[in-house]
Amino acid sequence: MNSVVIAAAGSGKRFGTDIPKQFHMLGGRPILVHTLEKFESCDAVDEMVIAVSEGHLERAERLIDDAGFAKVSAVVAGGDTRTLSVANGFAAVSNDADVVAVHDAARPFVTPDEITAVIEKAAETGAACLVAAVVDTIKEVSGGAIVRTIDRTKLRRALTPQAFRYSILEKALADVVGDATDEAVLVEMLGVSVACVEGSGRNIKITTPDDILIAESFLRSENEI
Repeated sequence: MNSVVIAAAGSGKRFGTDIPKQFHMLGGRPILVHTLEKFESCDAVDEMVIAVSEGHLERAERLIDDAGFAKVSAVVAGGDTRTLSVANGFAAVSNDADVVAVHDAARPFVTPDEITAVIEKAAETGAACLVAAVVDTIKEVSGGAIVRTIDRTKLRRALTPQAFRYSILEKALADVVGDATDEAVLVEMLGVSVACVEGSGRNIKITTPDDILIAESFLRSENEI
């Protein structure tokens, strides 16, 4: 059995609205709904747990009920940090889950094939992270000056989903102090190797209003396929 925790408890401060970005409309539907559809249609996923801010629990539950997502087993209140929100979601995952994936609610352009590939790699190796190539030239700076140019062929952008065997993620989330930008770093701190799965650069995280313009373009191209 494979489970997914959808991290949807962000406040959306960088998005600049009172409504968290995951509830912002994209193509006439909330971003969260677009994201959940990808996991609902993925054969490798058996259940989804959604972690949202406590003040938006009812909103999320209504969206899920209206959309008829059969794989959503629970909607839980998130915490003050991303890590605590994921931990709360993980606590609601079925105990017989073999692999647990974590995905950002604001990444609606992940594909079912990418989800499957990450889950399968985690089942094989213990931990896997979807990544994408770095296309810009990257500079290391110090004191307002460039120190050196980093070899970008050795760099990857961490995307989601990231997936782990249940026992590994359980240990990584136990007694976490502070916050982490993703779950892979917590697993790395355990000394566990995280395998990379190459994904698409289209799997953007919608963070600012400008990202909506890009997302609308991607959505139009999806609908034309």
